[in-house]
Amino acid sequence: MKTKTHDPGTPLTLSRKALALIDKAELTPQEVEWLNQETISNFRNHVNPGFLEYRKSVTEQGQHAAIEWRASGPNTLIDTQGREYIDCLGGFGIFNVGHRHPTVVKAVERQLAKQPLHSQEMLDPLRALLAKLLADITPGDLQYCFFGNSGTEAVEAALKLAKAYQSPRGRSAFIATEGGFHGKSLGALSATSKPVFRQPFYPLVPGFSHVPFGDLAAMEARLKAHAEQGDPVAGVIVEPIQGEGGVIIPSDDYLPGLRRLCDEYGALLIFDEVQTGMGRTGKLFACQHSNTTPDILCLAKALGGGVMPVSATIASKKVFSVLFDNPFLHTTTFGGNPLACAAAIATINVMLEEDLASNSAEVGEYLLDGLKSLARQHPSLVAAVRGRGMLQAMEFHDNTLGYAFAKGMFDQGVLVAGTLINAKTIRVEPPLTLTRALVDKVLKRAKLVLDQMERNHTPESPDTSETRLAVNA
Repeated sequence: MKTKTHDPGTPLTLSRKALALIDKAELTPQEVEWLNQETISNFRNHVNPGFLEYRKSVTEQGQHAAIEWRASGPNTLIDTQGREYIDCLGGFGIFNVGHRHPTVVKAVERQLAKQPLHSQEMLDPLRALLAKLLADITPGDLQYCFFGNSGTEAVEAALKLAKAYQSPRGRSAFIATEGGFHGKSLGALSATSKPVFRQPFYPLVPGFSHVPFGDLAAMEARLKAHAEQGDPVAGVIVEPIQGEGGVIIPSDDYLPGLRRLCDEYGALLIFDEVQTGMGRTGKLFACQHSNTTPDILCLAKALGGGVMPVSATIASKKVFSVLFDNPFLHTTTFGGNPLACAAAIATINVMLEEDLASNSAEVGEYLLDGLKSLARQHPSLVAAVRGRGMLQAMEFHDNTLGYAFAKGMFDQGVLVAGTLINAKTIRVEPPLTLTRALVDKVLKRAKLVLDQMERNHTPESPDTSETRLAVNA
C-alpha cells in the first residue's frame, strides 16, 4: 500500500494562498494562471476526474477556460479570464432572487457577526420565525417545518415522516412516477426513477414502485392493487412539474386528481417542490396553479437565496404530530442553523417585496414565446419547447443535438444545461430577476447557435453523448 508523505509546510502555504485569493476582488494574470492550473490538477487528483471530461466538452477548444470566479450582477457570472455569462441555468434552480441579492447577503453577514451556528440547547429564534413564515406562505393547512440542508434531505424527511405516520396504520408502500427525480440518498433514490442512478446501489429501500407521470388511471390502478393485496400505500410522491425529467407539465386535473385518489385510498400526498417552489413557475409554489394542497411539501434550492444551503419539509399538524412525543426521532445538527434561516427569511422577504413570482410569469412568457419561435424556425433540430414561468425546456430530436446546443450557448456566453433524467432536453432556468433586455440577448445568441447547428446538421449523426448529457445537469 502506498503511504502518503506530507510536507508540513505545504498545506499551510496552500491555505494561506487560498485565503489571499478569497480576499481579492480581482486577480493578476499570474494568479489567474496559477488558479486555473491548480483547479484542474486538484479536480483530477482530489475531487473527481470525471468532471474534467464533462467540463472540457463545454469549453472552447478543450482548454478548461471557464473557471468560475464571481457574480457580476443578479443575472450574470464572470470567469477567471474576465468573460461574462448570462445565467440561464440558475444553479439548477437556486438563484431565484438573483446572484448575491443585497438583502440576503446583508442578513447572512449580520447574523454571521452575531452567532453563525446555534448551541443546540437554547431555542433559536430565526428557526421559529422562518417556520412561521413558511406556514403563512404555503397553501392549505401546512403548519410545521423540519429544516435540513438540501433537497435530498427534505425528501428523506418527508418519507420518514410519512412512514412514522402510516406505520401504525399498517402502511409502508410508496408510489413515485416514471421520470421523477427526488435525490440520490438511498431513500430519495428509491423514489427517483432513472436506472443508471439506481442500479449501482441495489437493494434500495423496499416498497417503492413507479407509474407513468400524469396518468391518473395508472395511479388509481396501482393504489387499488396495493389495497387489494393487503399492502396499502403510505404515500405518493410527485413533482408538480417534473424538472429533471425534462420540464414535463401535467394536465390541469392531475394534481387535484392525485389529491382525490390519496384521500380515497388513505395515502399521504407529498409534493417535491425542491425545484418548482419559491416562484419558479410563476406562483410561489407550483401546486397553487391547480389549488391543490399536499400533506407534505418539500422545499430547498432557492429557499436559501443562492447564498446558503437550506431545505424545509412542511407538513400538516395531523401528520407532523407523530414527532411531537419524540422530537429527536429525526434530527440534524446543521439543519435550521442561524445563517441558513437568516438567508431564507431574507429570501422570502425579497420574493414578496419584489413580487418575483409575477416577474417569473411575465418575463418567462416572453422568453418562452421567443424560444418557441426559434423552434418553429428549426424543426429539424428542436422537437418541442415547453415551460411555465422561468422553468423551461428545449427538447431536441436526440442527445447529440441537445449537447451541441448547450455547448454552442456556452461559447456564446449563455449558461444552459441538460436534465438528469431526460438528457436530450436542455433546461432554461434563469434567475427570476431576468429582464426582457437580457432575454433579447439570449434569444439572439440562441438563434446564432441554432443557425450554425442547422448548417452543420446531418440527420443520421450518431447519438453518442447520452452519458455526458446525463451528467451535464
